[in-house]
Amino acid sequence: LFSFSTENWKRPKAEIQAIWSLMREFFQTRFDRCMELGIRVTASGDLSRLPALNRKLIGQVIKKTSGNKALTANFCVNYGSFDEILHAASAVVQERVKAKNSKPVLRAEFEKHLYTHPLPPVDLLVRPGGEQRLSNFLLWQCAYAELYFTETLWPDFGRKQLLAALKWYRSRPRKFGGLLTQKAETRA
Repeated sequence: LFSFSTENWKRPKAEIQAIWSLMREFFQTRFDRCMELGIRVTASGDLSRLPALNRKLIGQVIKKTSGNKALTANFCVNYGSFDEILHAASAVVQERVKAKNSKPVLRAEFEKHLYTHPLPPVDLLVRPGGEQRLSNFLLWQCAYAELYFTETLWPDFGRKQLLAALKWYRSRPRKFGGLLTQKAETRA
C-alpha cells in the first residue's frame, strides 16, 4: 500500500500533517482487526523522516504483528523507488569496498538491501483513480507484475473492485519472459 511517497513532501505542510494524523488513526483503530485476522504489518521506506509519533506507532504495530501469518500488509511510507534503488546500490558499494570485493553484483545481493526485503516480488499491482503510471512505486519489484488500472478512486475501492481485479489477474498468462508453451519459472 503506497501510503506516503518521497515526493509527497512537496505538498502543503497542513496536508502532510493531516496524512500523518490519518496514518496514526488508521493504525490505532485497525490494530485489533489486524490481530484478529492474522495480518502481519510491515513498512518499506525511509522511516527516519517521519514524525516521532508515527515512527514509534509503526514500529510497535510491526513488532506486535510480526508473528501473524495469514496475510502481510506492507505500507510504503516515505517510499520512492529511485531512493530505494540508490539506497540499495550504495549499501552494496559500501559492503564491496569494505570487503575489497570486485566481483559482479548478484541480484540476490542487491535485493537484500531493498526496503521491501524479504517480501516477494509483486504479482498484481492495482492502480486506482484513473492514473495509468507507476509513480515511482516498486519499480524493481514490479518488473513482471500484472498492472491493473481502474477509474475507481481509492476510498471507493472495495470488495467488488478487488474481486474484479483478481478475476482479471487470473485471466493473465504469466510467462516471466518465456513463451506460453513453456512452464513459467518463479522469480525467487
